Amino acid sequence: MKTKRTFLLLLLCCAAQFFTASAQTVLLAGDYPDPTVIKDGDDYYMTHSPLYCQPGFLIWHSRDLFNWEPICRVVDEWRGSAWAPELQKVDDTYYIYFPSDDTNWVTTAKNIRGPWTKPVDLKIGGIDPGLVISPEGKRYLYTNGGQVTPLTDDGLARAGQTQDVYDGWKYPNEWVTECMCLESPKLNYHNGYYYMTSAQGGTAGPPTSHMAVCARSRNVLGPWENSPYNPIVHTYSASERWWSKGHGTIIEGPDGQWWIIYHAYENGAYSLGRYTLMEPIEWTKGGWYRLVKDLDITKRAGGNPDPSDNFTSPAIGWQWSAWKENLTKVASIKKGAFCVPGKGTSPKDGRLALITASDKRYAVQVDVATDKKNATSGLLLFYSEKTHAGLMADAKQLTLYTNGDNTETFPNKYGKELTIRLENLSGKLNVLVCGKDGVWETLRAGIDISGFHHNKLGSFFALRPALCAVGEGTASFRTFRYFKNPESLVKE
Repeated sequence: MKTKRTFLLLLLCCAAQFFTASAQTVLLAGDYPDPTVIKDGDDYYMTHSPLYCQPGFLIWHSRDLFNWEPICRVVDEWRGSAWAPELQKVDDTYYIYFPSDDTNWVTTAKNIRGPWTKPVDLKIGGIDPGLVISPEGKRYLYTNGGQVTPLTDDGLARAGQTQDVYDGWKYPNEWVTECMCLESPKLNYHNGYYYMTSAQGGTAGPPTSHMAVCARSRNVLGPWENSPYNPIVHTYSASERWWSKGHGTIIEGPDGQWWIIYHAYENGAYSLGRYTLMEPIEWTKGGWYRLVKDLDITKRAGGNPDPSDNFTSPAIGWQWSAWKENLTKVASIKKGAFCVPGKGTSPKDGRLALITASDKRYAVQVDVATDKKNATSGLLLFYSEKTHAGLMADAKQLTLYTNGDNTETFPNKYGKELTIRLENLSGKLNVLVCGKDGVWETLRAGIDISGFHHNKLGSFFALRPALCAVGEGTASFRTFRYFKNPESLVKE
């Protein structure tokens, strides 16, 4: 019996390796987890988990599935951390379902760019919602654990009791995972079947934890039959480039080619968070989908847009969000300066304006100034209130943060206006500063920030560059720059 099980496991792994030889495309590098994507005529729209970063649910637009541009943020604020949304369009209305504060919410809009309604509490538990509509027009919301709840005809309220209808796919006992963790049901109707793409194995932990699996049913409520090609995507070894691949959704491209879009960590870049990836799939004669081996992809994704900002637009840019508050309600842009009112006494309770980094090696740089009320301003790499590194400045001193409350101070010989530069070189941080004379001084080099990630710290955050304002006054930031693969300014 043991020999038979071992043989089957080897056979499964060989088959999996065959299918995972297909072309992987990075759509968005950096922390863009839990992708949800729709086709709307000739347009594609995608959004991701914002967690605590507000305003959230940044909408991306594409015409070819490869190249994406940010167009708007659609939800101003919410309670708690917002996870794994579901973006859908039904008739002439766009919907975003999302879990937060131990319940599920929904917001709607007639135009993808808004305005979006204030989120409505569905009073449905669980996470990772996925909407499906029956042939009769009845709406159902799937959530984690194989549960489904009927909705009212407008999709804005519960209409019945939650049921258990799917147990997931039984992966081999020998596989190293975090947990069963049946999550992220994404549903498609195709050729007479409902196809449900789910995640299992746990979102992080071991590199081999996560996976995307498929099941199908003739009925929107099941019973569900598991695919013979499961898992559709999975990491089989820590030597692979992509770890914890999962949370997939399938979609048809403009040329009829189908794809699965999912997230994963990059080996050696765990602190960047979960990238959005895409691979081609094909439909078999038996009516299942599987990865395509060695598809010749002549197109390539265009990569992330440059998050640099010179603050010439009166509106706060797409790249900025705040930590646990709506940035647009407190910050403003005036005369080429990003004006951020301070709060708190240190970065752990200060005001933060964050971007998403997308490279193993990058540098961020900004001109900072404090006002007459002695606001403290600076530039950080921020994971959480307890874990961050960078430099803060006021009129009298500079405070270097190496890991949360671990600090070192220096006299401020540069005045109220200075430039701060942080170089993150694959987990080693250099902190530099210069005054009006343009001469750079290295305050510290080689600070170890390689452990600033979920597997050591929890919470599924990413390490993000952040402008920080502390105190009673207003910090002014000018000319923020993001450099990919920079040549370090640190002198050996």
